[in-house]
Amino acid sequence: MAQLLDQYGQPIKKRELGKPVAGPTLGGVRPVISGHPAEGLTPRRLARIHKAAAEGDPLAYFELAEDIEERDLHYLGVLSTRKRSVAQLPMTVTPASDDAEHKKHAELVQSWINDEILAAALFDMLDAIGKGFSVMEIDWRYHMGHLCPRELIYRPQRWFMFDRDDGETVLLREGVAGEPLQPHLFAVHRHRSKSGLTVRSGLARVASWAWMYKSFTLKDWAIFTQNFGMPIRIGKFGPNASEEEKDVLWRAVSNIAGDCAAIIPASMVIEFEEVDAKTSSSELYEKRADWMDRQVSKAVLGQTTTTDAISGGHAVSQEHRLVQEDIERSDAAIVSATVNSQIVPNLVAFNFGPQDRYPKVRIGRPDEVPLEQFATAFDKVAKHGVTAPLSYMRGRLGIPEPKEGDELVGGRRAVSIPPGDPGDEPETKPSTNAARRLLASRMAREDQDALVDRMTRRLEEETAGVMAGLAGEIRAVLEEATDMADAARRLARMNLSADALADALARGMALAEITGRASLIDDLQGRE
Repeated sequence: MAQLLDQYGQPIKKRELGKPVAGPTLGGVRPVISGHPAEGLTPRRLARIHKAAAEGDPLAYFELAEDIEERDLHYLGVLSTRKRSVAQLPMTVTPASDDAEHKKHAELVQSWINDEILAAALFDMLDAIGKGFSVMEIDWRYHMGHLCPRELIYRPQRWFMFDRDDGETVLLREGVAGEPLQPHLFAVHRHRSKSGLTVRSGLARVASWAWMYKSFTLKDWAIFTQNFGMPIRIGKFGPNASEEEKDVLWRAVSNIAGDCAAIIPASMVIEFEEVDAKTSSSELYEKRADWMDRQVSKAVLGQTTTTDAISGGHAVSQEHRLVQEDIERSDAAIVSATVNSQIVPNLVAFNFGPQDRYPKVRIGRPDEVPLEQFATAFDKVAKHGVTAPLSYMRGRLGIPEPKEGDELVGGRRAVSIPPGDPGDEPETKPSTNAARRLLASRMAREDQDALVDRMTRRLEEETAGVMAGLAGEIRAVLEEATDMADAARRLARMNLSADALADALARGMALAEITGRASLIDDLQGRE
């Protein structure tokens, strides 16, 4: 087997594949404890955080992105919806070619996928939707005679940084300048929501502004509710009230908000003043917060109907669902590209050596016409002579081939056309089809009962003519006979031909069979 090399041309030591290198460091540059820049966030501070991230110091930005997910229920909900819609999609493996070796490579990849290691890691890989990229450390192990990933370990983005020279190369946060990542130990998934540098392409960058302004609205709403959620309490005292009496009244007015109970002297009065237009004022905060949430829904899901109940009816919901499916397919294609470029080649190369071509993993639903539309369309074209193999129909409809002993439900016995002489097919097939079309057109134009009556009369006429001819020959013999014995001898010597009668009866039986089959077909079509 050829020696495996890393990106620097150095040999890869397999015994080091199972050692984690990007774990947390106690008191180092990769701490478990994170900062919380969202506390007391202002527009000026947010602008500084974004500027520092773009200039090569994204630590505060990644911490802020985590904070937003933890503090905003709506952002967390729509982002999780987008990630989970891809994380539960089916996965298929396609060999590089029909070569036996390439099929063995695909079987190994499919076996690893069946262990659901990749499926368990997709949700964390898609964390790149919000932050622009995600890093999964690959924990390799020997399993069933093969070297394959045991786990794809999610590493927080704040443990990494970008090379200041190009702004794109992801470095492990170690020391001052950082350390390059070993490709066979890491899978870096980049998920750009906009063109540009990776650190500026995540949705958290734009969502942070919406979250900050919504947090201001919620804070104002809370203050408004606290101040005007109940009537304003006004305590009145007389002109001769002492300072002690004023203190008693003040404590009563203050405590009645929380305790809803107080005692005051009889000479004192407490009044409750209602605030006018309180409802309309509170709705202003709610509308502004909902508007911010809708903007976040548009940024994350591309639409709002699947998260907010708005007018528009079922048709609008269907259109918005199609938008969400388009985003789902795009996300699945991006993740598939990462898996095919950073995981599959190493998995195959570690077990079979470097290859020129590798199998492909596809994440996503198959692009198929809905079953109802497919069945309806084929039923229409089949009436015009379009045929298809039974295996193709079963594959498109997902109906397995029945096994011996299975209890069958529904269906009609398939008709197989016996193969004829290939040399005669060009001549006989068009004529047969022409005859079928002519018969079908005649039967479609004429009433079936009238057609049966006509065939019956024709059969009676033909058999009557044949019988009349036979009866005439017998009558002539009987007229010439002298006695009964002579008549018997003459009749025995007669050579009567029944070919005409047989032909007439055969034609009658054939017409009767055709009529019966047509009636049976009409009956079956009527039941369907």
